Amino acid sequence: MSKPTIVLVHGAFADSSSWTGVVAKLHEQGFPVVAVANPLRGVESDAAYVADVVKGVDGPVVLAGHSYGGALITRAATETPNVRALVYIAAFQPDAGESVFELSGRYPGAKLGPETTNVLVHAGAPELSIKPADFAEVFAADVPAETAAILAVTQRPVAQQALAAPFEGTPAWTKRPSWTLIANQDNAIPAAAQAFMAERASSTVRRIDASHAVAVSQPATVAEVIVAAADATE
Repeated sequence: MSKPTIVLVHGAFADSSSWTGVVAKLHEQGFPVVAVANPLRGVESDAAYVADVVKGVDGPVVLAGHSYGGALITRAATETPNVRALVYIAAFQPDAGESVFELSGRYPGAKLGPETTNVLVHAGAPELSIKPADFAEVFAADVPAETAAILAVTQRPVAQQALAAPFEGTPAWTKRPSWTLIANQDNAIPAAAQAFMAERASSTVRRIDASHAVAVSQPATVAEVIVAAADATE
């Protein structure tokens, strides 16, 4: 039997290159991989883009999202019948009416906020990026300093409304099996928030001592969780 395609969705303040180490590990095991270029403009439009990418894949898909990308796979998979499983990597698993901002602030520990972000107003709408001086602590505390500095420079800003808008509709985790990797030292999404969302979704959970940038710092473990989801849903 052919292996499912792994579709990876990055989150805010990152780009598809954040999956580089994970892609290499998945390729070693023979999985075809697609890393989506997340527009970071809004949950509904971004999720529609992800859904279009998934619909273009011939055969079954395991859909994995990091951070804000988790919200997108939760929405996109409601329209993509070829999605076999959902994998949340230090990610949001929202329910109807919840926003990324609200979920990240529900438990103490998040260091992503007004004091650590820059705001650029583009076409009349604010976009957010993490201040370079704060990037390592907020996003990539367990990544080598030189790598974190590069990630800070190459981060992609996210439209503020993408993080503030409430999730609409029925989340896909109510109808698809899900796996969650919780990053215990996450300063962007507190581990307690990740655990709450995973338990609510009845996800298969694994924990690791890592920062929010777990796909960069621990790509082998991230790949293991994704492969476990693929193997369990053959």
